[in-house]
Amino acid sequence: MARITKAQLIKLQKNLKTDAKIGEQFGISRQAVHQLRKKYGIESVIAKNVERNQKIVKAYKSGVSGTALAKKFKLSISQTYRIINEDKKGKKKAKKVVKKAKKVVKKAKKVVKKAKKVVKKAKKAVKKVKKVVKKKKK
Repeated sequence: MARITKAQLIKLQKNLKTDAKIGEQFGISRQAVHQLRKKYGIESVIAKNVERNQKIVKAYKSGVSGTALAKKFKLSISQTYRIINEDKKGKKKAKKVVKKAKKVVKKAKKVVKKAKKVVKKAKKAVKKVKKVVKKKKK
């Protein structure tokens, strides 16, 4: 495995961003770089994207333009809008999931109601059978 120190890896990660690009620099695979990051306890740059994306969406909602956000976060305009639109899609999906869940709960309640009726009928039938059995024994 390549001799890359923790400090070097952190510095390279800031400049080159991906494990693949770092690996190219040292003539090793991206998996080897990944193993080094894990060994040194360094998070992937991608892990920070969630936080960055939340900042972008929040700023956009507060009125900052997509173009300004793209410049600020050093992203393409299309990528910036993709991040913003994914947030909207995520919320729409969440609403759909909640709506479906409510329907399922409603159906489940109906099924439970029917099951209770069936249980009542079964109990009545059992009582009748017991009466018949008692009469036959006498």
